[in-house]
Amino acid sequence: MKELPMLRPNKSRPRWHIAVFLAPALLLYSIVMVFPLLDTLRLSLFSSDGANFVGVSNYQRLFTDSQWWPYFWRALKNTVLFFILHMVLQNPLGLLLAALLDSKNLRGRSIYRTLLFSPTMLSFVIVGFIWQLILSPTWGIAPAISDFLGIRYRPWLGLESTSLPTVALISIWQFVGIPMLFFMTALLAVPQDILEAARVDGASAWQLFWRVKFPLILPTVGIVSILTFIGNFNAFDLVYTAKGALAGPNFSTDLLGTFFYRTFYGFQLQLGDYAMGTTIAMVIFLIILFGSLLYLLVWQRKVVSYEL
Repeated sequence: MKELPMLRPNKSRPRWHIAVFLAPALLLYSIVMVFPLLDTLRLSLFSSDGANFVGVSNYQRLFTDSQWWPYFWRALKNTVLFFILHMVLQNPLGLLLAALLDSKNLRGRSIYRTLLFSPTMLSFVIVGFIWQLILSPTWGIAPAISDFLGIRYRPWLGLESTSLPTVALISIWQFVGIPMLFFMTALLAVPQDILEAARVDGASAWQLFWRVKFPLILPTVGIVSILTFIGNFNAFDLVYTAKGALAGPNFSTDLLGTFFYRTFYGFQLQLGDYAMGTTIAMVIFLIILFGSLLYLLVWQRKVVSYEL
């Protein structure tokens, strides 16, 4: 009997179906993200009235002019501190909560997960207003709680030295559920046979977590870190609702987001400057882009080599 020849797919045939399926998402992404980004870059290269092309003069003004540089530098320092507080407090706390909720001996785990994640679903307006009421020295409950605990009460939102850490702690309280959820998902994906083998070898609960589970969830640690970086360098809403566009007192809670808002839209009697506002927006974008590339080139490579 004659053997039939095998049919091989034609590799030169164009795969138009891939372009058809990708086109809607690519078009939507271009309209929402790519075109506004390119237009922001265009506006940053023109004068404030949009009539004259000035090149990088706006960037030069931002980094050298005494009218702009001190305020940009202050907002950048506050944003870096805001990010560091989230990295040092929020992410380790999220990892701790995920490790505790990963225990099978804990009763009511689903209830705790819901309660810890529920602040994340609240709007910034509600969170900012509620914490303003709680910390108010006039009608808030914070002074009464401080007196009960024997702690001297201070208007933390009203002092320059404590306003930024206080806003950061409020943000941590609201969003600690996000890293907790990421870490919890990663811990649930750890193979049970590896854990059983470690238990048979006599590993304690502490050793089981740090020597077995934690190395296996390192990719998730990197993802949570870069998401924290991007989110905090885009932060605006909570500061705006809790302290207003002026980010008081005396701009002590001023972040890059609020600095951009005042510059672009104006505040009080000062008119907005579209050219300088878009320049600040592009600098924020470049900072986030640099941090993301640093994560991909340094951390991601180390994690991949560690897994191999």
